[in-house]
Amino acid sequence: MANTPVASTAPAREDRGTTESGTESAPKLTRSIGVVGGTLLTLSCLTPASSLFVIVPDSFATLGTGTALTIAVAALLCIGVAFTYSELGTLIPSSGGEYAMVGTLMGRLAGWLVFILSLIVVMIVPPIIALGTADYLAPIVHLDPQYTAAGVMLLATVMGLLDLRANAWITGIFLVLEVVACAVVAFLGFTHTQRSASVLVHPVMDAGHGHSTAVTAGLIVAGLATALFILQGFSTAVYLAEEMENPRRNVSRTVLWTLAIGAAVVLIPVIAITLGAPDLGTLGAGDVAGMVKSWSNSGVGTFVSLCIALAIINAAIVMVIQNSRVVFSSARDGAWPTPVNRALSHLGKRFGSPWVATLVVGIPGAALCFVNLDTLSEVTGVAVAAMYVFVALGALVSRRGVHKHKAAWRMPLWPAVPALLALVLVWVLWQQSTKSLLITGFIVAAAAVYWAVYLRPRQETHWVISVPEDEQAPAQEGAELPATV
Repeated sequence: MANTPVASTAPAREDRGTTESGTESAPKLTRSIGVVGGTLLTLSCLTPASSLFVIVPDSFATLGTGTALTIAVAALLCIGVAFTYSELGTLIPSSGGEYAMVGTLMGRLAGWLVFILSLIVVMIVPPIIALGTADYLAPIVHLDPQYTAAGVMLLATVMGLLDLRANAWITGIFLVLEVVACAVVAFLGFTHTQRSASVLVHPVMDAGHGHSTAVTAGLIVAGLATALFILQGFSTAVYLAEEMENPRRNVSRTVLWTLAIGAAVVLIPVIAITLGAPDLGTLGAGDVAGMVKSWSNSGVGTFVSLCIALAIINAAIVMVIQNSRVVFSSARDGAWPTPVNRALSHLGKRFGSPWVATLVVGIPGAALCFVNLDTLSEVTGVAVAAMYVFVALGALVSRRGVHKHKAAWRMPLWPAVPALLALVLVWVLWQQSTKSLLITGFIVAAAAVYWAVYLRPRQETHWVISVPEDEQAPAQEGAELPATV
């Protein structure tokens, strides 16, 4: 099915003529999921178990017992982020996600830079997550981590070619198992408490030789970028807005409920692990599977490890689904040369999925499993925080001009929430390592050059950010949806 979309930024779609794919109409995704399916997919992309067992252990090494506090602060920041995503995602429901929202409200250059930031996340995060698979399959079979991760990425690619509704239920089953694993870890940690809860608000970390040292406020702030990365998946709902039934209501509900559930699924086990770890050295080592075995028995440890492995596979599937939609949307909006746009915006006839875009995301992801991604994981945290800054700035200008009276979910305490959020996130970025900031800055600078040299001279046909036609009709004056979940 294909409808002609209306451009959200000048020039208008009517002036564009044929699309960059060489046809007179642009492809449009099919609406097939509601709040339940969207929440299952979005929670799976937040991947609470894979975040808990793959990314959080590194935070234990650098933040000690301050890991839970850092994630809690990040969750508070994410409430503001969720408000901005809910408003902009219902105002501009497009599979382009952040770049469509920001580009529509702040201009195409801003939208392009946000797309590049999201592309960093698109290409790097799935391999990072997949590389943890072999460690958690070890109780059953010993596999090479890189080849196993590549296999997971290829499996996720195949699953991403299927119908979105089918994937919602498949990933939902996996999600239940990973939540069960998180619950088991939380129960065991709380029943084997080794230290007072005061260490959660007065954090310490292992200093070696049986000594500890205080975790400073500076370390907490520096760790917020990674903590935002841990909770980042709740924003997936805006990528699915074009495939959601009644997006103006369902997107906001999915975003806010997913953040609440996902934060709880991550934070409660983190607190339990912090209190139940035998000592600070063990906590800093981040061997959660080993701690589970010491708290229970090898059978329980094996069960939890297998659930974690399934959670990682689940995360890879949903990330490939999400990320392929971003690439698809960029091609539909003319981000690349004509033959590339034509290929990436092609939809399969049987399942209606953007199969070329799915392959473009999944196959390079499998290749990246053989690259050292340690530095890039830090760069990804910077990219996420920077992307949130753009979204917050977009929310500040979302109630002017033609957008003022469109039907959308409207956040409470506007404009204070997005303004404060932007300031805090800039401060968080200022605390990150020089290396990660320079790498991210170089990528963004290269993207700006591409914009100036290739996209800007072709504004009539390239990078014309679009939203599906049936989402563009303005509402009656004063019409908006209430700020309720």
